[in-house]
Amino acid sequence: MEKSIKEINEIVEDESLFISEVMGELEKTIVGQRYLLERLLVGLLSDGHILLEGVPGLAKTLAVKTLAQSVDCKFSRIQFTPDLLPGDIIGTMVFNPKTSDFTVKKGPVFANLILADEINRAPAKVQSALLEAMQERQISIGEKTFPLDEPFMVLATQNPIEQEGTYPLPEAQIDRFMLKLKITYPDKKEEKEIMEKVSSNNFEAIKKVVNADRIKKARSAVRIVYMDEKIKDYIVDIVLATRQGDEIKDLKNMILYGASPRASIYLAEASRCYAFISGRGYVTPEDVKNIAFDVLRHRIILTYEAEAENITSEDIVKRLLSEVEVP
Repeated sequence: MEKSIKEINEIVEDESLFISEVMGELEKTIVGQRYLLERLLVGLLSDGHILLEGVPGLAKTLAVKTLAQSVDCKFSRIQFTPDLLPGDIIGTMVFNPKTSDFTVKKGPVFANLILADEINRAPAKVQSALLEAMQERQISIGEKTFPLDEPFMVLATQNPIEQEGTYPLPEAQIDRFMLKLKITYPDKKEEKEIMEKVSSNNFEAIKKVVNADRIKKARSAVRIVYMDEKIKDYIVDIVLATRQGDEIKDLKNMILYGASPRASIYLAEASRCYAFISGRGYVTPEDVKNIAFDVLRHRIILTYEAEAENITSEDIVKRLLSEVEVP
């Protein structure tokens, strides 16, 4: 029997109580960056992976490490470098001379939260080593396959300005990330607070305020967040519009490839999470609009004409959201 919106609201209010606790722990270290912190929680609760893009010094790595400190789960940081090998991530078979057989030595990917720092610094073979883990939630070493523990979340960072010696992520791998976040500079007030905090070393200790079981329970609550049929149609209309740019004035010949069906799935899941974090048991069109840029910006491939005119995927998404009828 389906639950009423009132019942769902009560469940969401109860299960989302820890959100403010986690946010409080994150804000002990991270000044401002509310957008980043909310999206990290969306990824955590929707079982999705996140790609963080921004220039050095914007607290990308620090935010992920602080999140890991506030969650009672296993955390691994992998620093991607050009000399990294797939075995350095997933693990390898090690020969034991005493027993004359091979044993499995698991790599750092066997954790709950994975920080793939500067993921575009490693060759394609290493990047693809994460592919099975991200999509199938399992790792194959030799002839054995090992399931990964839940929750499992990859948070990758990359620098958009320094491209020398980097290996751009292939489209297939980028599409595995639920969200792509663009991190921006803090404002004057925030920058002054950051400066004062660092100079005085005024940082409180981070407490573990939530465990894996609580996250799994919250994920179950997210799944029952009510989404009206009109909201579902709205999400599908937005994604379809990325593939039908010719039908919208000024977007003709700007979009080479639109978003895949994975975009519709992720946009719906992320919208439910956004409503959950806001303490609501139902999704509104504003939830969809707020999260649409993060779900779609890395899934729209532009034409050379669009790039020549300095049109970005964000410009396209902004235009689509203004054109698609809101329920």
